[in-house]
Amino acid sequence: MKNAVNDVTTAKETNRTDLVKTVTRSEWKIDPGAEAIIGELEKHGHEAYLVGGCVRDLCLGRTPQDWDIATSALPEYVQQIFPRTVATGLRHGTVTVLLESAQGLKHYEVTTYRMDGEYLDGRRPVQVTFGVSLEEDLRRRDFTINAMAFNPRTGLKDFFGGREDLHDKLIRAVGDPEQRFAEDALRMLRAVRFASQLGYDIARGTEQAIVVKSHLLARISKERIRDELMKILLSVHPAKIRDLSRLGLMKYIIPELELGIGFEQQNRHHDKTVYDHTIVVIENTPPDPALRLAALFHDIGKPVSFSVDKHGEGHFYGHQMVGEKMTREIMERLKFDRATIQKVCILVRYHMTRFERLNEKGVKKLINRVGRENLNQLFILQIADILGSRSPQDEDFRGIMDLQLKIEKILNEKQPLTVKDLAINGDELIALGMKPGVKLGQTLKWLLEKVWEDPSLNTKEKLIQEVKKRYRLKSEQKPGENI
Repeated sequence: MKNAVNDVTTAKETNRTDLVKTVTRSEWKIDPGAEAIIGELEKHGHEAYLVGGCVRDLCLGRTPQDWDIATSALPEYVQQIFPRTVATGLRHGTVTVLLESAQGLKHYEVTTYRMDGEYLDGRRPVQVTFGVSLEEDLRRRDFTINAMAFNPRTGLKDFFGGREDLHDKLIRAVGDPEQRFAEDALRMLRAVRFASQLGYDIARGTEQAIVVKSHLLARISKERIRDELMKILLSVHPAKIRDLSRLGLMKYIIPELELGIGFEQQNRHHDKTVYDHTIVVIENTPPDPALRLAALFHDIGKPVSFSVDKHGEGHFYGHQMVGEKMTREIMERLKFDRATIQKVCILVRYHMTRFERLNEKGVKKLINRVGRENLNQLFILQIADILGSRSPQDEDFRGIMDLQLKIEKILNEKQPLTVKDLAINGDELIALGMKPGVKLGQTLKWLLEKVWEDPSLNTKEKLIQEVKKRYRLKSEQKPGENI
């Protein structure tokens, strides 16, 4: 319980911290390899600048993860200048330069200044034009904060007000926002993503353009949408996910979530709509992918499970089972991997177990079904769920504490919990005369339930006797014969 509470507390504190600051240029720490590439290109008579996210991060006092360089040199010249390169995107002017560093081989993307042609697929231009200026190259980028360039010798180049927008905490498209989003509709999700990561607002004109062009998101691949959604969920300000509905994007991603918007729960334990409650639960979980997804989906089954009793009280009987099914369908649609889908579905299905009065056998079943590796995440989700309800009291956490104590006792005693923990296995049942197949698996599960009730049965001799007794009752045949 202590670890789960600490994790939730840490999540709340992190979400409330403004991590954005600006620093002076003298404080910038430029990657030595990136600076060496710029110097080498200049030595051969070409312009070269750091561009994009690394410049934005330097302005914010952050350490960039990637160092991208734009240059006037054509790709073939870049390949000639540097001994180790990879032609990662020659058609679009990109060459990856490889340099040795103290940390090992580092990769730097070097791209020729270019102007883009038409974007027929809503992702990449059909053709590009090289030989343009730095300003023209930056003009094609998505947002002003990503459209700055820096050279250690000539300084910062900011043609579109990116530094000012950083100061004002705004996400603003470069040039005509509708054109930017028509070129690549994923940029609309990226706007929300940057807002959530930085704690910024989206500029009004950019927001209006998103609303107008939101339908274009339908043509973007599910994988690209999923990746941006996860960056929003795992950000410092995950509540910005509200912007996806407000700007008309969510209906192209997870329309099922919008059923909870404005949905009053009519229950004494809840003072928020289903959607508002979901947002608070997300904010009270740490930035773990499975946990944030489980928080997002944990009550998705409520609107379709709603009923009202004769006293006017709202209920959502079985919403966790309905929610599990909906979660699986949504995550498969968004192309999540199987392991993540399974973990999230388990957390959604069992997030209500704190209300159940489980005996020792029931607790063992729960451990078996949830998996030991998922138990702490389940407790964290349950605590966050309580924190999202009406005025949580200490007694609200007692069900979780009681369940955790029971689980800890069973785990500390190393009681058998899975078929693998049995003192007998399938081969030994086959030696008794059982045939391989479904019945053999069912027999092992039956033996496990017997051992859950009475751990002292978990010896080879006693389990063999249980098998013989079970099948003697069903047949006149000799024990172990033709089972």
